[in-house]
Amino acid sequence: MPESPRAVLVEDDPTVRGAVDGYLRANGYRVAAFDNGLAALRAVRDEVPDVLIVDRMLPGISGDELCREVRGFSSAPIIMLTALGEVEQRIEGLETGADDYLVKPFALRELLLRVGALIRRSRAADAPTRVVVRGDFTVDPARRQVRVRDREVVLAAREYELLAYLVENAGRTLSRDEILREVWGWSFGEASTVTVHVRRLREKIEDDPRHPLYLLTEWGVGYRFSTGGEAA
Repeated sequence: MPESPRAVLVEDDPTVRGAVDGYLRANGYRVAAFDNGLAALRAVRDEVPDVLIVDRMLPGISGDELCREVRGFSSAPIIMLTALGEVEQRIEGLETGADDYLVKPFALRELLLRVGALIRRSRAADAPTRVVVRGDFTVDPARRQVRVRDREVVLAAREYELLAYLVENAGRTLSRDEILREVWGWSFGEASTVTVHVRRLREKIEDDPRHPLYLLTEWGVGYRFSTGGEAA
């Protein structure tokens, strides 16, 4: 039988930590729970988990700082728990490298569903399939590797999934709702989530992110990936 998925939970509120820990364990997860970011970071460096569940407001180092540190060596899925519900505050959390967010207070069932979706999509992306070549871009799913011309681009899990989907559908305009559905697995959600990840991708694949040649905005519709490197 496959090993149960491993989650690292970082939450300084003992009530929330205990509730999430117990619920995940009751649903088949192995959980390592921490009340501060430094201890969690050491644990993740020792063994990268299947998913990280990170409270944004933590003692020692914040959840934002923890996400940035983890993204320096791992593309493991990260879901951020936050009491900050404004759109701009959620965008800030995503910009640190988180793949998803959940605003407190939240239902444990919803957390479980989102964690499961992150892990499934991460594992599906790991499954070997054919190499896709579109213009200057090569996506190798077996290695989770993206190359732009002769340069390898290091991407977080959700960034990789988004770019792979865009490259696979090169030349086609994709709405934000369609991207949320196909890449995030959400039937509804904040369009700003897509916007943040597109911005992060541009910083990594474009020579000048302010004037993209590959990842183009179709105003009022969504985004289009151009293999020819045309100006937006």
